[in-house]
Amino acid sequence: MKKISLLTSVLLIMLFSCKKNVEKQVTQEELQSVASQNKGHGHLQQTKTFSADVVIRWLNMQLDMLRVPLTGGATGSQAANRAMAYCGIAVYESVVPGMPAYQTLTGQLNGFPEMPPTEPGKAYHWAASANAALAEMNRRLFPGASPANKAQIDTLENTLQAGYAAEADAATLLRSIAFGKEVATRVFVWAAADGSGNVNAQYVPQPQFIGPGFWVQSLGAGNTLVTTPPNNPQATNPYAYQLRLITPDVTNGTTLEPPPAYSTNPASPFFAMVKDVYDKSQALTPADSAMALYHRDAPGYPGGGHFVAILSQVLVKAGSMLDVAALAYAKTGIASFDATTICFVNKYTYNLVRPINYIRTTLGHGSWNALFNTPGHPEFPSAHAVNSAAIATALTDVLGDNFQFTLNTYHYLTPSLPDRSYNSFHEMAKEMADSRVLAGIHYQASCDKGLWLGNKVGQNILGKVKFLKD
Repeated sequence: MKKISLLTSVLLIMLFSCKKNVEKQVTQEELQSVASQNKGHGHLQQTKTFSADVVIRWLNMQLDMLRVPLTGGATGSQAANRAMAYCGIAVYESVVPGMPAYQTLTGQLNGFPEMPPTEPGKAYHWAASANAALAEMNRRLFPGASPANKAQIDTLENTLQAGYAAEADAATLLRSIAFGKEVATRVFVWAAADGSGNVNAQYVPQPQFIGPGFWVQSLGAGNTLVTTPPNNPQATNPYAYQLRLITPDVTNGTTLEPPPAYSTNPASPFFAMVKDVYDKSQALTPADSAMALYHRDAPGYPGGGHFVAILSQVLVKAGSMLDVAALAYAKTGIASFDATTICFVNKYTYNLVRPINYIRTTLGHGSWNALFNTPGHPEFPSAHAVNSAAIATALTDVLGDNFQFTLNTYHYLTPSLPDRSYNSFHEMAKEMADSRVLAGIHYQASCDKGLWLGNKVGQNILGKVKFLKD
């Protein structure tokens, strides 16, 4: 009689056992042993056996497309937030069949479609699947990329694929690539219907939101907005409310306490709030300025682009495998997208004046300037605070609360900016928020409330979207 293989024995146990605890033990312990003896065969080679290198290299490539030169001051774009969200979801869905304890996001996100099935019993190379998904997503999300950037996408995809060809047979490789591309195609079709094409139409505020106390001071020729000196930026993402949020019910409990009522009375809370910004600007230390300039993100990355760099560096520091990298990418991407969208809806609801206008007029310091130019959107709440807090909540969920790390995002500059080190993700978020006050572009209350909002959005996402199976 032929000796029964270990794989056959395991499958028989799973098929006939009536005890859940036995099935769970087999899945977690014995299948792992089988996988080590049958690398490349079926789903037994799990996602966690692959390096996170594929995710890290695509994040770094994407930074080249997001990087912008210094163009007179602050930057702002939804491109980075959308890329992080949809690439994160796509890479997770492209590898989750190789993560036995985890499940698809189908049915959990707003309008999210069915994902393609894998072929039962067939082998998949999950890094090849992730590579195919990320290549396809980057091509589709950045159709206006430069020829050099488009060539980078092709080169990275082909380079990684060539390496995987030495690790898997041709049939497995082709099957994995086809699966990853189909996942990306379905994710992108869903992403394309998110309303993002509508958010940056010309903004003309209602008359009651123009004048003292508001971000728009007046209207110029052709309804040009007169906003903040010296560069007079126009509106970024004024119609964010038209964006489809990714997470159902993510706005539950996120109503902000309003900022102090506008007043020019020296005894008013509003006057004190703005004077605090001015007073801090007059007492900046070199360390304060360095912190504020680091989180300026110009020259650097528009909007949430810095967080793409942060995710890459954190995954390297953690020594993450592909399963953890996919989880971190998806969770931070969803958190960033939903938090930023909710933030901008609030910004154009309150339309609050920026510090520079009030300091120059009401406080009487007519030549005062912030450390750098004010971004092109209303003041309340701080987008840096909201976004960083939401991402910190997501990363803490994946990598833990006391994760120590150092950022070297701006080493490529000449001269480079000094590294920033943190004991936790929330410590990083607090620094990012406070940096905007020291820079003179936000009030402390707007940053503190922004941190609260970002944390709340992050917690709502973690409570609603279930990655782990029950």
